[in-house]
Amino acid sequence: MSKIVAVTACPTGIAHTYMAAESLKVGAQKLGHDIKVETMGSSGVENQLTEEDIAQADIVIIAADTNVDTSRFAGKPVYTTSTGIAIKDGAVVINEALKSATVTAEKYVSETKEISARRSAQRTGAYKHLMTGVSHIIPIVVAGGICIALSFAFGIHAAEEEGSLAAALMQIGGGAAFALMVPVLAGYIAYSIADRPGLAPGLIGGMLANQIGAGFLGGLAAGFIAGYIVLWLKKSIKLPKSLEGLMPVLVLPLFSTLIVGLLMVYVIGTPVKSAMDWLTEGLRSMSGANAAILGLLLGAMMALDMGGPVNKAAYTFAVGLLASNTFEPMAAVMAAGMTPPLGIALATFMAKNKFTPEEHEAGKAAAVLGISFITEGAIPFAAADPLRVIPSIMAGSAVTGALSMYFRCTLRAPHGGIFVLPIPNAVGNLGFYVMAILAGTIITALLVTILKPSLAQAKTHVS
Repeated sequence: MSKIVAVTACPTGIAHTYMAAESLKVGAQKLGHDIKVETMGSSGVENQLTEEDIAQADIVIIAADTNVDTSRFAGKPVYTTSTGIAIKDGAVVINEALKSATVTAEKYVSETKEISARRSAQRTGAYKHLMTGVSHIIPIVVAGGICIALSFAFGIHAAEEEGSLAAALMQIGGGAAFALMVPVLAGYIAYSIADRPGLAPGLIGGMLANQIGAGFLGGLAAGFIAGYIVLWLKKSIKLPKSLEGLMPVLVLPLFSTLIVGLLMVYVIGTPVKSAMDWLTEGLRSMSGANAAILGLLLGAMMALDMGGPVNKAAYTFAVGLLASNTFEPMAAVMAAGMTPPLGIALATFMAKNKFTPEEHEAGKAAAVLGISFITEGAIPFAAADPLRVIPSIMAGSAVTGALSMYFRCTLRAPHGGIFVLPIPNAVGNLGFYVMAILAGTIITALLVTILKPSLAQAKTHVS
């Protein structure tokens, strides 16, 4: 008896996916093999294969008419066919698979396991769902923000002239891209929680948040509510086998959308809008010391865990405010996220006797990552010497964030590092913005240089 795992998937995910799965199960039972079939239908992934299932399997059968990621099966004999052939005779497919399944490259196994473990560690709970939503809106916001900035390059009021290129750019960026931001955020948060059935109520809930004026806070609420309501409906509603195909295309979208929509309109929308109005008005009126304190906090958060949950919380807060035309926090967050690797890179040049040859090379890479707004470039140095490096980079980022907010610098594109700086009007108060980045970079480099012992001192201390 062989142990088999299989995946079935068809374009609509309603009928063939499940018919192929059933046929394979019948065929395996007839031949005396043990099989577990994962279905990738419109209701999402069901009967999901675990790492243990895959590890114990003798062969893998992919019966699919859509693209199925096979990286998790690396090292296993894999046989691929269509759902149509599997539906005709599951036993024939299994016999053919046992004869001709091919083994993927063994060397890829370790890489896959490493990637899988890394992803599993990063994706947990509400943080995973929030980051799924944020990762899907970033390209939209970057493209939209740059289009808006290019529109302003023709003049601050050029977009008011109908039919002009500036007006078209503003329509693309502000009218289309930014209008999609909150619905996509909510839709993909719900998708992360409840798979494909969460997408419709999430998108619609996000659109309602836009219409009500609840902004990104409303989008966050709509996304999480939509996802968990779909999960609850999937567990609560039981239909006869013959009607199960209606669940993903009619029952779940209709009822979840009604519940989310009515909650947004009658219960959640108004208080969230009030909170959003209070937040945006408070940020717009903030100046002087208050603005600097907010920038200080956001800056320190960006450097604390360099791409971790705290860093992402600050970034998400700033990106979300772009939909409300509040651009100062975005400027502070990007500048503060650039200075940790830039400061480390500068330190490796300033104090060559305190870094190994390998760290000098890593410093060059950190410089490139820093100008590209990839804060994670500082992680190798922070991991090697956290007690000295993390306080240093937090101090530099906090100063940068505070200066950026104090000088009311603005940023309309939420990523891109120095490459968005030359775009006219992408950055407000550009001179002060560059100064803030330089100040944080120098402070970080000085603190790292002062706090780190020389290699000779470190060696003496160890011995």
